[in-house]
Formats: sequence, structure tokens, C-alpha cells
Amino acid sequence: MSTVKELIDFYVILVEPKYGGNIGAVARAMMNFDFDKLYLINPCKIDDECYARAMHASKIIDEAKIFPSFEEGIKNIDYLVATSSIETKTDKRHLRNPVILKDFVERVFDTEGKVGLVFGREDYGLYNKEIAACDTMLRIPSSDKYLSLNLSHAVSIVLYSIYVKRAFTPRERRHIGKVEKVKLYEFFSDLLEEINYPKHKKENTEIMFRRIMGRAMPSTWEYHTLMGVISRTLEKINKNQKK
Repeated sequence: MSTVKELIDFYVILVEPKYGGNIGAVARAMMNFDFDKLYLINPCKIDDECYARAMHASKIIDEAKIFPSFEEGIKNIDYLVATSSIETKTDKRHLRNPVILKDFVERVFDTEGKVGLVFGREDYGLYNKEIAACDTMLRIPSSDKYLSLNLSHAVSIVLYSIYVKRAFTPRERRHIGKVEKVKLYEFFSDLLEEINYPKHKKENTEIMFRRIMGRAMPSTWEYHTLMGVISRTLEKINKNQKK
């Protein structure tokens, strides 16, 4: 029996899957590793092949929620994890600066709420704007000879890793949710505006901050401390501007 308190709900989110067979294989992997929440973003037709590949996991397909757009599908998720085999090899570009699967699994149980595991299209993966909307990017280590994994294989590896860790991870700290994160990112953006941060660097720096917070998974105490620092900084800047 899992030692983790049930404060986390994992959602498998497939963005525009092109083949019903892949959806079915994903559903089967979800049932193998005790996951049952499937979101489908603008999917292909749910056909006979889908149910055939799902085997005994047809209930997961029947209960899957379908959304017309990425924005609709993620709006109620507290912590979003993009998956991609394409990474950035420099610290100066943060969009595709990934966390390795092992490190992610070690820390994911420090958070709570709805965690969305986002998997992209079979042929193209996730678009940059979709990755930018996520709190962190996850990469499954694979050979440089062929980095890209089959969709259902990638889902299986991620879910297996979480499943194994979930059974032995104690739950102690309370971490911030989506509302707190949005407020923190807004304050940081306001701070950049107040210090006249170069506009051509602002978007990349905001993504960098999101990635740092996504990796850190701050506790509520850490959140309030950080918000207090930013808030006092903004107040002092405003006072100096009025003099």
C-alpha cells in the first residue's frame, strides 16, 4: 500500500494524438500502473483499434475527457509537466531546459493538487508555446542515435517510474498550488517591469523563473517568504519613484 497521502492526482494529457492504437496503448499502460485520468486534446477518432490495444482498460477510454484546445485542457491543472526529447544545450535559453525523469520522480511528491503529464504529437511533439505554458519540462534519457520514443512507450516509462516511487514516498511538506504560482509569476513580471528590464529579454527570463520554481516546488512557507521579498521590493521602488 502506498505511503503517500492522496494529495496528488496525476492526469495523462495527450495533445492531438494521431492514432487510435496509441491512445489504446496509453490507456493500457495507465491501468498497468494505477492511473485513471486521461485528457485528450483534439484527438483522432476513437476507433476499434483504440479499444483493441487498450484490452481491459476500455473504461479509461470511455471516461477520458476530450477538449478542443490545449488551453481548455490545462486550465484546471495545478502543475504541468511537458515531455520532450529535444532539449536546449545552454543555460541562456530556458524553454527546453529539462529535468531528467529520475530527478523529477524524486521531487514530484513534494507537491500536491492536479499534476498534468503532457505528451505531444507522434510526429512533432509539443509546440514551443505549449512547453512554455508548463511549469517544467521532462526528458527521458535515451540514446543519441535515436532520441524520440513511441508515444505509448514514453507514457509507460514515466508512469512506471512514478508508480514505483509512489509506493515508498512519505508525504510531509505542503506545497503551493496553481493560484499561488500564478500570483508569484505575476509579481515577478511586475518586478521586471518596474526595474525597466529589457523587453527583448523579458519573456525568456520569465520562462527561466517558471522553470526554477518548477524544479524547486517551493513550500507554502517559502512561497510567502519570496512573495514578501518581491512585494517589499516593489513598494520601495514605487516610493522612490514618487519622490
